[in-house]
Amino acid sequence: MVGQRLPITTQPLQAWVSEPVKPVLNEIVVIRSYYGTYLMQSDKGEIVVGQGADPYPSYAQRGTFPIIEDATTSMLEVFPSFGRLKLLRHWAGMLDIPYDGSPIISKTNTCGFYIDVAGSGGFKTTPAAANTFAHLIAKDTPHPLAEKLGLERFSSGRLIQEGGVSANR
Repeated sequence: MVGQRLPITTQPLQAWVSEPVKPVLNEIVVIRSYYGTYLMQSDKGEIVVGQGADPYPSYAQRGTFPIIEDATTSMLEVFPSFGRLKLLRHWAGMLDIPYDGSPIISKTNTCGFYIDVAGSGGFKTTPAAANTFAHLIAKDTPHPLAEKLGLERFSSGRLIQEGGVSANR
């Protein structure tokens, strides 16, 4: 758009939902597996099953069977009775992840052009990212919480080594 190259990779993120069932999950359940499986129940009763981003960069918005299989296997290890659930729909979307997995909230070399890349936290980090991004745009200086999230960390080699970030992928 403005000739700015960003240190990000795009990876597919997949999820699926079951047919609606009576309430069984009150909380989000995270299961440690190769990709990191998570489950929750929607207000309509569907069991939503997802995993971290696929391990390969791609712009393809289609699912792959190994991800569905791994998520389902992980789910069944913890909830064997879910083996009777019927898969209702499956989808894949795009996740832009900075090379170090942490968000980028930064000015750029182009006057008036700012960027906000969520990192691997996705929608879970949106409120804090929106607040710090609004501060950056309004005051043209980084919010104290976002001082280390600038683009310059990639050229200076000061990447953020946050161990919990890889758990999302």
